Amino acid sequence: MSTDNWQAQRERGSPWALRLILWIALRLGRGPARLLLYPITLYFFLNGQTARVASYAYLTRIFGRAPTLSERLRHIHCFSATILDRVFFLSGQFHRFDIRVHGGEIIQAQAGSGNGCLLLSAHVGSFDALRTLGVEQRHLPIKILMLPDHNGFITALLHALNPALLDTVIPLGGIDTLLQVQETVAQGGMVGMLGDRVGEGGKTVSCRFLGGEARFPIGTAQLAAVLHVPVILVFGLYRGGNRYDLHFERFDAPLPQNRRERGAALGAWTQAYAQRVEHYVRSAPYNWFNFYDFWYQD
Repeated sequence: MSTDNWQAQRERGSPWALRLILWIALRLGRGPARLLLYPITLYFFLNGQTARVASYAYLTRIFGRAPTLSERLRHIHCFSATILDRVFFLSGQFHRFDIRVHGGEIIQAQAGSGNGCLLLSAHVGSFDALRTLGVEQRHLPIKILMLPDHNGFITALLHALNPALLDTVIPLGGIDTLLQVQETVAQGGMVGMLGDRVGEGGKTVSCRFLGGEARFPIGTAQLAAVLHVPVILVFGLYRGGNRYDLHFERFDAPLPQNRRERGAALGAWTQAYAQRVEHYVRSAPYNWFNFYDFWYQD
């Protein structure tokens, strides 16, 4: 499956099973709910061929050798754990987690400046800690660019836990998406987005990534060039148990305003972003959650 049709992957797991997990999580707590992650991990490992093959290919790259069975299961378990923790993040139960913030002064200074910015991440770890933080702490006016129709049932189910989150979403691909983004940053807001997946028909550039060539979208770089606002990288890495490391760093790759020079600059900007994604993936290898053929190997 190529990077321009990852959206074709259907949701896995039946609605009743998801509702059961949600009920157990909210009624019995995180501990009992985490016990379900073991059979869930096994289920997806046995039944999710596309994800299983993609995980094997990725782990082979990151480790430089064929992964063991326990490493392959751990990768899927890590993903399942972050999905479960969305229930607690979105319902505001931060007390359950040990969240360690690195570079927090960067995001606080940006919020204090009153100027808007882009918060850029990838499908690495969890973005929900930051997303919910923006709702719970009013001084972080965060809105998220997202495809509301992808994994629609899970998204609707989790949003039901915290209706305030519906006001923090800017639908990606809408006719007024760019206008909403511009209005948000003009009012001093922060717009969060994930820049590693290529939408259908999206323009791409080839980047060196984890020892191979992968296609990354240039839309993020184009948006940054249009908005003329600071870009801050943010990665919420799951470290096991109840611990998350939330990293912030300024992303200062230049984007010249001269249109004739912008083409090459967009590629260099995107390559610099890919290098930072690789840095965080290598520091937390089981946090890579693109379960499709990211390098066009099939």
